[in-house]
Formats: sequence, structure tokens, C-alpha cells
Amino acid sequence: MTTTASPAAPPAPTAAGGAPTAPGAPATAPPAHPTSGWGSTPRGLRTWGALAAVVTALTGLFGVLAVSSQSLAVDDARDAAAQLVGLQDARNQLVAADAAATTAFLVGGLEPVELRTRYDAAVDAGAQALTSLAATGPDGADGLAAVSADLTRYTGLVEQARANNRQGFPVASAYLEEASAVLRDDVVPALDALVAAEQQQVDDEIATARFAAPMVVAVAVLALVVLALVQVWVARRTRRTFNVGLVAATVAVVLVGAVGGAVLGGAGARAAQVRDDAYRATVQTSQAFALVNDARSQEAFTLIRRGSGASYEETFRANVADARTALERDGVRLDGSLVDRLDAWVAAHDEVRQRDDDGDWDGAVAFVTSDDPGAPPALFDALSGALAAAVDAGGQQVADGLRPAGAWLGWALLAVGGAGAVLAWTGLRPRREEYR
Repeated sequence: MTTTASPAAPPAPTAAGGAPTAPGAPATAPPAHPTSGWGSTPRGLRTWGALAAVVTALTGLFGVLAVSSQSLAVDDARDAAAQLVGLQDARNQLVAADAAATTAFLVGGLEPVELRTRYDAAVDAGAQALTSLAATGPDGADGLAAVSADLTRYTGLVEQARANNRQGFPVASAYLEEASAVLRDDVVPALDALVAAEQQQVDDEIATARFAAPMVVAVAVLALVVLALVQVWVARRTRRTFNVGLVAATVAVVLVGAVGGAVLGGAGARAAQVRDDAYRATVQTSQAFALVNDARSQEAFTLIRRGSGASYEETFRANVADARTALERDGVRLDGSLVDRLDAWVAAHDEVRQRDDDGDWDGAVAFVTSDDPGAPPALFDALSGALAAAVDAGGQQVADGLRPAGAWLGWALLAVGGAGAVLAWTGLRPRREEYR
């Protein structure tokens, strides 16, 4: 009897590595993500967590650096503005001294004590201001040294003019004109050049101060983008939508950007407002002061030249027009009465010119040197005093207004950024622990 062989049984399934598995046991599914290597979830949690912590900390650090940068810029702007006002004051004192010297020259012989005293006081104040400015502003020390040398030459020529005028020598007027030319052609332009440099620095520093706020906001936005990417990766790998630590880090970055941007933006806007209002008006009023004092010198020269002073009268009119423009530009004024005072003085000057043009030179000289409250000297003193007071008040407003954000802000932003960095790192610790 023949027997039929049974068919061979199918091979038993094997597990990974070749080991046979028990019949009926389910096969193990491969993991969704690797648990080791560069692309593993544990390494990703460490890498992305570190990135989130570093980005958050850097946002806070950038915040404190922005506060420090803005504070430095505002302080430099305030110092440059003070230097500028000081330079203008020195220039104005010297121009006022020249106005006093030329007016006193009209009297002949011994000058009036009041005008002589005013000249000496203005020259001394101008010289002292130059010395002080050279010490506080080393960048312009060489230029100020040249100005001081020209000032010495100017005062020497004035003394020669006085000495000859006392003796009635006609050459006295030539010395006085040469002295005024030194002041107008050498001293004043040199000081104006230094003023322009300081003005440019003020503008540059305020622009830097205003740049701090948008930079903080931009860095915060970039940090938020990075944190969003980290949270998306963590959510996909851990199957959890939100991570408390990363959310806290995000809130910290938002606070740095919002608070830092708002406070720094406010400080920058305040500095720009001071520049556009008080600072600008102070510069213009100081310029007007110099112009009217130079105009007074021109007024005296129209009489000193006895009928041949037409060019001085033209300069007088040009200076007055420029002074009025400075006081009225865009409606910016520190004192609304300044133009009225200017007009009153010019009206008195017109009377001086009328007398001189009518052949009454003695009457014109008497009126331009009179003590009468309605005469040019009293009206000019009222104008000059009001301009000087406005410049002083404006300079104080600039110093008070150019204030940076407090140092507390920088430390607060750094603390918030640091706390957010710690939370970003520790918030992922439970997820990393799952793979140990």
C-alpha cells in the first residue's frame, strides 16, 4: 500500500533580527519617528528647545542694548545742543560787543560809560564762552583756537580806533571798519561753521534715538517667527498642540517687543518733538539775535560814513529781513512779541535815516544815542533783552526735553527675556524625559 506525503508547512514568521515569533503573535509596527540619531525626536527636542531659549534670551539682550544705545544718542544730542547754544551765545556776545563799540564811536572823544561797559562785558563773556567750549567740545578745539586768535586781533583794532577817535583822527573809522570786518568775515563764519557741525550731530543722534524702537520690534517679530516654527515642530512630534514653556517664552518676546517698542518709541518721538519745536526755535531766535546786533553796527556805520553809507544801510535791511524770517519761519516762536519789538526798533531806525537824509546828521546822531524810551537805544535794548531771554529759556527747554528712557527699561527687558529663555528650555523637559 502506498502512502502520500503531506505538504510542507509554511515557515514560521520571524521577528526583527531573524528570531522566530510565536504563531499567532502580532507583528510590531515600526516607530513613527526615530528615537536616536541626528533626526531623532530627543535630539530635536534638545536642539529646538535650545534654539527657542537662545532666541528669547537674545531678544531681551537686544532690548537692553537698544535702550543703552538710545540713551547714549539722546545724551549726545543734548550735549551737542548745549554746545551749539553755547557757540551761538559766544557769537552773539561778540556781535553785541561790536554793536556797542560802533554806537559808542558816534559820540566821539570819550565813549559813554554805559556803552564802554557793555562792550567790555560782552567781549569778556564771549572770550570766556570760547574757552569753556574749547574745554567741553574737543572736536572743535582747533577752530575755537583760531576764533580766539581772531578775537584778539579784533579787540586790538577796536582799541586803535578808540585811541584815534579820542584825538579826532579820521583814520579811527578805518580801524573800526577793519575790526568789524574781522568779526564779520573771520570770527562769525568760523563760529557758524562749528554751529552747523553741532546741528548736524544733533540731527544724527536724534535719528539714531528714533531707530531704537523699530529695531526692537523687528527683532521681536523675528523671534516670534522662530518660536512659532519650534512650536509647530514640537506639536507634530509630541502630538500636543501647545507647550506651556514655549507659550511663556512667546509671551515674554511679545512683552519685550511691545513694551520696549512703546517706551523707546515714545522717547524717540519726544526727542524729535523737542528738536522740531524748542530746539529749532532756540536756534532761529539766537540767529535773529546775532542779525539784529549786526544790523545795529550797520546802523552806526551809515552815520559814521557821513553820506556814503548806502551799502551799510542795505546790509541793515537784509539783516532785519533775515531776522524777521527767522522769528516767523513756520510760525515757530518762543515769544510772540519778538517781531513786534523788532518792528518798533526798525521804525525808530527809519526816523534816524529820515533825519540823516534830510541833512540833519547831528540830529540823527543825537537820536540814535538818546536815552529817550522811544529812541533806538532803548528799543534795541528791549529787543535784544527779549531775544536773549528767549534763547536762554529755549536752551533750558531743550535740556529738559532731551531725556532718554529710564535705565530700568533695559534691565526689565533683559529680565523678561531671560525668564522666557528659562521657561522655553524647562518647558520641554517633560517631553525629553519621555525618551530616557
